[in-house]
Amino acid sequence: MRTKYCGKIRIIHLNKIVKLCGWVHKIRNFGQFIFVDMRDYTGLIQVIFELKNNIVFKKALNLRNEFCIQITGTVQKREEKNKNFKISTGEIEILASVLNILNTSQALPLNYTNNNHDDSRLKYRYLDLRSFNILDNLKIRNKITYLIRNFMMKKNFLDIETPILTKSTPEGARDYLVPSRNHPGKFYALPQSPQLFKQILMIAGIDRYYQIVKCFRDEDLRSDRQPEFTQIDIEVSFMNAKKIRNLVEKLIKKLWSKIVNFNFKKFPEMSFHESMKKYGTDKPDLRNPIEIIDISNICKDQKFIFFFNLNTTKNNRIALLCIPQGADLSRKKIDIYTQYVKKFNSKRLFYIKIIENYIGCKSVYSPMKQILDETTLRKIIEKSKAKNGDILFLVADEEHIVNKSLGMLRLKLGSDLDITQKNSWKPVWIVDFPMFSKDIKGNISSVHHPFTAIKKMDIKKLKSSPNTAISDSYDLVINGYEIGGGSVRINDVNIQKTVFDIIGIKKSIQNKKFGFLIEALKYGAPPHAGIALGLDRIVMLLTHSENIRDVIAFPKTTSATCLMTDSPSTINNVLLQELGIKILKNRY
Repeated sequence: MRTKYCGKIRIIHLNKIVKLCGWVHKIRNFGQFIFVDMRDYTGLIQVIFELKNNIVFKKALNLRNEFCIQITGTVQKREEKNKNFKISTGEIEILASVLNILNTSQALPLNYTNNNHDDSRLKYRYLDLRSFNILDNLKIRNKITYLIRNFMMKKNFLDIETPILTKSTPEGARDYLVPSRNHPGKFYALPQSPQLFKQILMIAGIDRYYQIVKCFRDEDLRSDRQPEFTQIDIEVSFMNAKKIRNLVEKLIKKLWSKIVNFNFKKFPEMSFHESMKKYGTDKPDLRNPIEIIDISNICKDQKFIFFFNLNTTKNNRIALLCIPQGADLSRKKIDIYTQYVKKFNSKRLFYIKIIENYIGCKSVYSPMKQILDETTLRKIIEKSKAKNGDILFLVADEEHIVNKSLGMLRLKLGSDLDITQKNSWKPVWIVDFPMFSKDIKGNISSVHHPFTAIKKMDIKKLKSSPNTAISDSYDLVINGYEIGGGSVRINDVNIQKTVFDIIGIKKSIQNKKFGFLIEALKYGAPPHAGIALGLDRIVMLLTHSENIRDVIAFPKTTSATCLMTDSPSTINNVLLQELGIKILKNRY
């Protein structure tokens, strides 16, 4: 039906007759001429209908936006004054000789030139996908997956599919369950990751596996998370943590080089402890140079404990942020930041404005000035390296509250005051995570997952001091986004059982949920390691998108619904009875 694509015609096609198919993007009627911007997935081209070609012109008068059309015409050069260098076809246009209206269109519920409500965009996703910004994102996503496959093949990896219908195993989030008709009362689970299968592949001797795979997690959503997501899953045998990080670095460097023409240097490494101490998070955005500065040792006297109302039975921290030239911030603005940190359970945000260039109580302005003697103030200014005109924001509370409050305030100030270097890329490997964490009830769980190997610790020490165990794991963070996480895996069946014991999985549950893995580890399981990279987040970064939905063709809302297909939906009782399922009403 066509000989060329709209966005592919150039000056070299001058005077050639072409046949195009696409949609009416925009119409301008000048009486003697009708100009139509015609669009397909490759781009726009201008088509002219002349009055002297009366039959075609009359047909063109019926055109409306989003009509699906086919035109035949001659490529001609635009007049110099009419050239549009904002589009790739801006030097030429098509003089139409034939017009076929393939289909009409009602007035669209979306407007490409305006910001549409997110719900409307998702309800009419097939129309939203016609906009070039979403379409361009999908083209970049396609290029990224091509580059990944090309890279992995050259590194001798095998692309192997793993099951979608699998067994429900505790992996952190809630599983999506699929009832079995053939086995009433039993369920499959959609995989949160191919974790166990890729380890089984290593035990099977596959050596190098990868997969670009769909994963499913029934958890709360946000701007960088969806209930079904795509990850680049990688597993290798006989490779330590450092070597797999080097491999992944090469892949990421290739993607950034090819997609945004940016060449990374060697990725830095930072321990989990250092990241939490300096940035209050294990996903630090290093484009922001501000760090959290600990002054607990400076403010350890009883007067500070009383002033800050600290509970000495808790693990407390006193820390601050030094904001360059922030002393000009108004009281109203400071009050906004005070309310902001309260979202993270901080009782109060204190501040010290450095007014003068010498050390002394009269050189600062602060609501806590009454307890800041000259010696303490000097130590705080020296520790923070504060200069004239700076402001110090201080929080004193339980350590996890201080970390979260100042970590989030750091990001907000970085954005509000243009401190964050937005047009830059800052990767970092976070390593040396604790193996286990404990909740307020004392329950122990794995920080990553229970198949992660322990770093430099034998089984005897693991049993006696699990709280000191460091995992041989690693997360890759770029600009504050965790784009991947992985670890060396446990390949010793006794250590694997011990980890299950520590996190409170009973022997009967171990055998029921993980029996096939435990059995497989008994047959010469090789040392192996892996990582899962979030494809959606990588595409989001490389397309400079603010929401992960803009890089997925058919995403869900934050409540995990599809507005276009109206799913999830109810199922008729006949099918439910076949599956042996009964819906309980008023469950919540």
